[in-house]
Amino acid sequence: MSSQNADEETPLLPQEQRKKKPTPIPWAQFSIVLFLQLAEPLTSQVIYPFTPDLIRNVGITHGDETKVGHYVGLLQSLFFATQALTVLHWSRISDHVGRKPVILTGLFGLSISMYCFGLSRTFWGLVLSRCLNGALNGNIGVIKSMMAELTDSTNIAQAYAYMPISWSTGSTLGPIIGGMLSRPAERFPNLFGHNTFLKKYPYFLPCAVPATFTIIAWFVTFFFLKETVKSPVSLGHLFRLRESKANLALQNASGMQRQPTQSSMPAKGKLTDENEEPLPLSELITSRVIISAANYAFLAIVDIAFRAIQPLFLSTPIELGGLGLAPHVIGVILSGFGILNGIFQIFFFAKIHDRWGTKNVFIVGLAAAIPIFAMFPVINSMARAGGLSPSVWSLVGAQVIISILISLSYGCIFIYITASSPNRASIGATNGLCQMTVSVMRAIGPASANSLFSLSIDPTTHYLNGQLVYFVLEVMTFISIGVALLLPRQVWAT
Repeated sequence: MSSQNADEETPLLPQEQRKKKPTPIPWAQFSIVLFLQLAEPLTSQVIYPFTPDLIRNVGITHGDETKVGHYVGLLQSLFFATQALTVLHWSRISDHVGRKPVILTGLFGLSISMYCFGLSRTFWGLVLSRCLNGALNGNIGVIKSMMAELTDSTNIAQAYAYMPISWSTGSTLGPIIGGMLSRPAERFPNLFGHNTFLKKYPYFLPCAVPATFTIIAWFVTFFFLKETVKSPVSLGHLFRLRESKANLALQNASGMQRQPTQSSMPAKGKLTDENEEPLPLSELITSRVIISAANYAFLAIVDIAFRAIQPLFLSTPIELGGLGLAPHVIGVILSGFGILNGIFQIFFFAKIHDRWGTKNVFIVGLAAAIPIFAMFPVINSMARAGGLSPSVWSLVGAQVIISILISLSYGCIFIYITASSPNRASIGATNGLCQMTVSVMRAIGPASANSLFSLSIDPTTHYLNGQLVYFVLEVMTFISIGVALLLPRQVWAT
């Protein structure tokens, strides 16, 4: 560089030389976190292939096929509704008592609820099981917080590239287990044909497999997982602190309340002092957190709407707007997505992220939903014309492949959420706040999308020739892209 071209704003070192060297990922603990995270997708995905069949068999629809989607969506949404009521509290508690006790509690609740789901023979039994699952399980936000604490700005993108290992493995094995092991006495008469218990509870076996895995994960957490919160307090001490809040006014009057000093105040946009304490909720609601939470919420509702409608569409008879596939075939299709998504995310997410930037990749992932929703009526029209032809299967495969791009957006928004936290001690509460908004949207998404699907295919209404649901979902996708434009081009400094 010539002296004529240099000035005060010219960097002393080229960009490549100034770039920080990535910090090695602590693989021992990071691998355990990935293993624990497997419980989430495994337990959630296992019910997807057989839920429409289960709803038909519990008798809540009284044989009306157009009502299946409504009850399937309601069942899926109840989990997220109860989770929305508790996930912020679990995450904030984990900032004080540590991540490990909350994760242990969540795994216990996950296991018990799955056993109960498999033993339920009425719709209300299924409802209570899913509500128990959502209320006791705050791990989805807490585990993200732990992953953020195990990484830094130089290796967080690489770490989030490995997150799909858990989700894709669970998304692969869950549908296979759910599709293959449901109604085992009928599918495998030589092996289970004389088992009266499995005849009475035909969906217990696929639920028991992930429930048992969750018990194993509980023991792994108890014996091997290390705490990442600095100086966690005991539950008893936390309760005593809660009780002493009544004395805060007196402490204020006598000047005893701790005032933040310059050294304890976090620098703007940075996660700095290890002695920082979790901030109150009112100080967490910053513009950064609001923008991150809003984008996470809209991404979630677009994604969950697709994931909810997909198995319903695949199981609905062709003449009513679907493909009429059996649960085990649906399980194979959903598992195919899990395999492809895992491979793609692991090998390409970090490279794509570094090449195109966090915001661009996030928006592209959202935009992928536009052709995905448009393909549903096209697939059904082709199936009506020529049955389950190779062309139909090709479009189903193309839809699955394109849907992988949506998953790219999750790694991007997690990076934004981590960077939006006011300080490192409040990462758990920040994740919990964002997860609460997502749970609200996910509670709305499946019930609304599946109810719209049922309304669309109902012969008495048949809005927009049965395509109302897809029109609404396309509009929602464009709104989500508009919200994504609020994200900064560069991730906030951490």
